[in-house]
Amino acid sequence: MHIGIIVEATLPPRLYGGTERVVIWLGRALTELGHKVTYFAGPGSDIGFAACEPLSGPVPAARAKSLGIDLFHVHSGPFPEQAEVPLCTTMHGNADHARILHENTIFVSQDHARRHGGSAFVHNGMDERDYLTPDLDARGGNFTFLAKAAWRVKNVKGAIDVARKAGSPIDILGGSRVNFKMGFRITLDPNARFHGMVDDTTKSRYLKPSRGMIFPVRWGEPFGIAVTEAFYFGVPVFATPYGALPELVTPETGHLSASASQLAEAAKGAEGYDRRAIHAHWQKHFTARTMALKYLEYYQRILDGETLHPGPIKAPVTRTRELLPWLP
Repeated sequence: MHIGIIVEATLPPRLYGGTERVVIWLGRALTELGHKVTYFAGPGSDIGFAACEPLSGPVPAARAKSLGIDLFHVHSGPFPEQAEVPLCTTMHGNADHARILHENTIFVSQDHARRHGGSAFVHNGMDERDYLTPDLDARGGNFTFLAKAAWRVKNVKGAIDVARKAGSPIDILGGSRVNFKMGFRITLDPNARFHGMVDDTTKSRYLKPSRGMIFPVRWGEPFGIAVTEAFYFGVPVFATPYGALPELVTPETGHLSASASQLAEAAKGAEGYDRRAIHAHWQKHFTARTMALKYLEYYQRILDGETLHPGPIKAPVTRTRELLPWLP
């Protein structure tokens, strides 16, 4: 099968790039499963294992035909010109306005699909080759917070509060102590150590010895790649029960609560979690290969003439300014 992956970004991303990293992991896994992948991405994209065509608008039907594309998978950017080539699209975020989604829309969790009026979903998978090797015997590190700390929905202050109550410092990966981007904010708590935006190697150095990840988001989390990154390193996750998180975090891999005090009590017992069991949970559910195999099932259904939903999906607004509850 020849899959055309469309993403309106330059690949690879330098630091964060959540969606961009996922599409690279997906394409690499598809090629290793014996399929051909061509990316249609931002000018200057170069990922080595697959061809990259510059994306400056809808992919022309004639170009798709000349390349022999069997199916387009749109992650962001314009849909290709109308042609005989079938397509699907993945929605990665929450809708900030009501919209009509393509009938072959795939979401990134079951909850994400339900909230947008759909049913087809594939959990994101990650490629361990982009990270350092985990140390499943590690003990005694700080807690970690991994997200864009400037986003209020990620609740960095809540994470710092949980770590303080649990009696350990916390490394903040994904933000700075002083934030000007979303209104002036400064975090003075000396228990929190800010490391700015980090790449996968730097991230690995903090996650390997981490005693636990604190992830108290206050919105319907679409998926949560940070959670699966923690699982890869055998790190338990202490999070709120919102969005996809109940699909990811089990009693063996962490604890869910919307209360800072309850999460802190659970986090005090972080050393009691079986890091090998947590890593095995990641290996079973959240690898790039697992993700690619699930997408291939959907691709084949579409190529066989099916649609993943009965018709276009009328998705409501799922991202508002209102924050979900967070208790002391």
